[in-house]
Amino acid sequence: MPAAPSFWWQEKPTLPAWLLWPLGFVYGQVTLRRMRRPGSDAGLPVLCVGNFIAGGAGKTPTVIALARMLERRGEKPFVLMRGYGGRLTGPVEVDPDRHDAAAVGDEPILMARHVRTVIARDRVAGAKLARGLGASVIVMDDGLQNPALAKRLKLAVVDGLGGVGNGLCLPAGPLRAPLPGQLAETDAVIVIGKGKAGAEVAAAAGASGKPVLMARLEPERTAAQRLRGRKVLALSGIGRPKKFAATLREVGATVVSQRAFGDHHAYSTADIAAVLAEATQQQALIATTEKDWTKLAALWPAAEASRLVVLPVSLIFEAPERVEVLLAAFSSPAGAAQPQQHGLR
Repeated sequence: MPAAPSFWWQEKPTLPAWLLWPLGFVYGQVTLRRMRRPGSDAGLPVLCVGNFIAGGAGKTPTVIALARMLERRGEKPFVLMRGYGGRLTGPVEVDPDRHDAAAVGDEPILMARHVRTVIARDRVAGAKLARGLGASVIVMDDGLQNPALAKRLKLAVVDGLGGVGNGLCLPAGPLRAPLPGQLAETDAVIVIGKGKAGAEVAAAAGASGKPVLMARLEPERTAAQRLRGRKVLALSGIGRPKKFAATLREVGATVVSQRAFGDHHAYSTADIAAVLAEATQQQALIATTEKDWTKLAALWPAAEASRLVVLPVSLIFEAPERVEVLLAAFSSPAGAAQPQQHGLR
């Protein structure tokens, strides 16, 4: 997937954005009508973790964190994903020992290492498979704008640094539909990390009566220690490569170069050779994400293993008790009441 245009992330729309605004207006209205359509009953509770924009916002670590919280509540969560970038249409349960990223997509491979995961282009069929495999709840990774399944709880993830970019809809900006309309179709907003852009979305959510949950991404300690004080080449094929570079700086690394490929990039041996050559010239370590490692692992030369550092991150909620209130209502047999009724306004 090619990188998003830089004008999407300007604080205010620029000329290219305004020229594309008519297309964005139509796209946003069509998407919003689609979001409002009723979905099919999966026969078990469905929690959807999506985002307002195209591109990365932190859904994957958020889904993992929520699935673990549900497990501690005695639930058997299955994650349901589309399997973007994989050749299999599903429905199929992802097995990291049997499948690779080319078959099921990079994010499902990563997800399945943490929680049982089903991919399916047909979300209803995927939910049926998960239920047959013993799921008590389904956690949808993405799909906030997809009406196929009825959702008991809808959470939108927002990156604190990027927010919703210039505030326009695709292709003029990163929004999938106008923000006020999407907020109306969402039960709560999760803002990951600090930043003016994220704070503005949080303020809009609060003004519309939606609970705002703050969270942060915490790098894995051992990997972070290896990077501290070292020169690093940042290697990534994700939606927001600048965010990964910022995380590396936060753990004390000196980012001397960035190799940012498009989201879900399929790496080649030539890509790796070029990255290794640059890192050798810079006398730098190479740092990459856990998602990228799902594709790099099979290609990475064993002789260069010591040069590469994979930096996993975990999502930490600032007030986990507020999340527990949402999950208690979500998984209760009577169904979820509005979050505002549980003191989360």
